[in-house]
Amino acid sequence: MERGETQNVEYKQAWRDEYLKWICGFANAKGGHIYIGIDDNGNITGVDNYKKLMEDIPNKSVNHLGLVVDVNLHAAEGKNYLEIIVPISNVPIAYHGVYHYRSGSTKQELKGIALQNLLLNKMGKKWEDMAVEGITFSDLNGNSIQAFIIKAIEKDRIPPNTLNLGKQTLFKNLGLLTEQGQLTNAAVLLFGKKLIKVSVTASFKIGRFGKSSHDLLFQDIVETNIFEMADKVIEILKAKYLVRPISYKGLERMEPLEYPETALREAILNAIIHKDYSSTYTFLRVYDDRLHLWNPGTLPEELTIDKLKQEHSSYPRNRNIANAFFKAGYIESWGRGINKIIDACKGAGLPEPIIEEDQGGVSVIFLKDIYTEDYFKKQNLPTRQVNALLYIKEHGSISNTEYQRLENISKRTATRDLQELMDKEFIERKGTTGKGTSYIFRTQTAMGS
Repeated sequence: MERGETQNVEYKQAWRDEYLKWICGFANAKGGHIYIGIDDNGNITGVDNYKKLMEDIPNKSVNHLGLVVDVNLHAAEGKNYLEIIVPISNVPIAYHGVYHYRSGSTKQELKGIALQNLLLNKMGKKWEDMAVEGITFSDLNGNSIQAFIIKAIEKDRIPPNTLNLGKQTLFKNLGLLTEQGQLTNAAVLLFGKKLIKVSVTASFKIGRFGKSSHDLLFQDIVETNIFEMADKVIEILKAKYLVRPISYKGLERMEPLEYPETALREAILNAIIHKDYSSTYTFLRVYDDRLHLWNPGTLPEELTIDKLKQEHSSYPRNRNIANAFFKAGYIESWGRGINKIIDACKGAGLPEPIIEEDQGGVSVIFLKDIYTEDYFKKQNLPTRQVNALLYIKEHGSISNTEYQRLENISKRTATRDLQELMDKEFIERKGTTGKGTSYIFRTQTAMGS
């Protein structure tokens, strides 16, 4: 037996009736094993009253939870311990009226939206699949539907004769109708004229801020259907929020966005597609030195931020919404979205975006040139090392000789300083030893070319 608490394993030194909450949490999640007589470190402490517990625990589980569990006796190191095997429940389980859920190695009490999603999930349904009462095809945007069909045909992801099919057939094939022929939440989100009929928080909020999150300068709210939303958000960003630094490639004038459009579009599409639409708004906050995108909805249990950056399967929260965007060619179905964002930023000479789970959602922070004098000083670097980094930023690189001359220091001191900056992963050595050696920024960001 492997030791260590995980998503499916919990250790308790002795049994208490309150641990029925843990049984409840496992049953509502992925099932699991609770061991009685083992401490948090996986050390076997043993139980003496195992005979009584082997009778009491199954009875209490049935009486309080309506759930049948198996309790097995094990022995090791001369001590007895119990294993409670908790199955996955097909129906929501409550303990004294409270729904518990095992997430990671912790137990949570489910309330509000989280509880609603559990109840739907146990019924084999998702919010996007629920019927919208009183909605007909006249409440949908015909131009959006037509644009979708044309894009999907161009991508060869739906048959060319789809243009001749009725909307009923198309939406049925896309999983946007219930078995009774009613339009779903996903259908209205994708193509509806008024999303408020299914979600009052389906809008996409954009704000331009000063130096702090309290200093809102101006804002926009995008209230189109979500099929058109990404294009509208990008359009507004280009017109009002982002600048185009002018540069030249030969005689050709270049005006790319300050953040790569490919990365922005991918992140915005991810936020729209994977959002929990039973929750709050999606927010895009634009600052002088960064752009912060946040959408509600935690990652699925199968994924972590680290796994997102590796080769992984796709686990869309809203599978039919994701399928529609895939059919239209807006996304790929191979779970490469995060890597495309990272690669686009690095290719544009920008730092890797900061991606993390935050406040019940997913946060993506795009950074500009974060390597300013203030930033270096905050790293508690000596002044002469800060000067060396600023020199690299201006000139693209620095040699040992240049650093000696810049700071009027010995070769030995210069070598030690540059090695310290390499150890701290600010810079790396370029070229062979001797006069051909220079030092450049390690991350190859937009601080010099």
